[in-house]
Amino acid sequence: MGVVVGIDVGGSTTKIMGFKEENGEKKALAPLFVRANDPVTSVYGAFGKFTYENALSLKDIAKVMMTGVGSTFLSAELYELPCRHVSEFDSIGLGAMYLSGLSECLAVSLGTGTAIVHASKTKGIEYLGGTGVGGGTLMGLSKLLLKADNIEHIVEMAEEGQLSNIDLCIGDISAKKSMGRMPADLTASNFGNVSDLATKSDIAKGILNLVFETVGMVAIFAARSRGVRDIVLTGNLTNLSYCRQKADYFNALEEAYGVHFVIPELAQFATVIGTALQG
Repeated sequence: MGVVVGIDVGGSTTKIMGFKEENGEKKALAPLFVRANDPVTSVYGAFGKFTYENALSLKDIAKVMMTGVGSTFLSAELYELPCRHVSEFDSIGLGAMYLSGLSECLAVSLGTGTAIVHASKTKGIEYLGGTGVGGGTLMGLSKLLLKADNIEHIVEMAEEGQLSNIDLCIGDISAKKSMGRMPADLTASNFGNVSDLATKSDIAKGILNLVFETVGMVAIFAARSRGVRDIVLTGNLTNLSYCRQKADYFNALEEAYGVHFVIPELAQFATVIGTALQG
């Protein structure tokens, strides 16, 4: 059986990976991505690089599965190979379960915005909604408030930041310093306590905290609605060291709300992996 290739075409990046059968089992080929503003250029560039790095010829490829907003610009064939377009939400859910090893979870895709999917091997995939808060929010606020548009620089800047100079916490407004299971340092209001002495590092950390806390809380509400405890985070933002370290916001939310956040290896490629799995 030939290789099944999955391609996830975003607005500025294209991700690609594949599975080949060996001894009756699917073996994953290393995923990769390329950046290009034009989706057609991005797809052909990613496909060429992928086949070269994996020593594949066109005759080795049985199917090409495609998803993502940019995939609509592609025709029904790629180098005369048949292409099948699949639901991005199905891909998110399938990829999250595959990477986490869970049979049921809430899959959260952190991209420019955030999509939330309930994924279950027995109940199927259900798109629950999402939020416009995501990587686009992070970059937009950073441009406005920090005059910075390099994500690595923003994260580096935030390392020295103090949230107490930006956010209002429960301990700031409660004489008891905590409310039930919610600790004193849990955020009551993002950017609700901005100090005149706040530095760029403080602001950078506040922006990151706002994005990840918002996504975390929306995910918790969605998980509760489906009786799910495990929340699998996927997408490009999970590749940030600030997210990978499962910083204070995730730890605090886990303790306060009884959930478990999972950030699997290759989380940024979950959608394209789920795409290939549908082949």
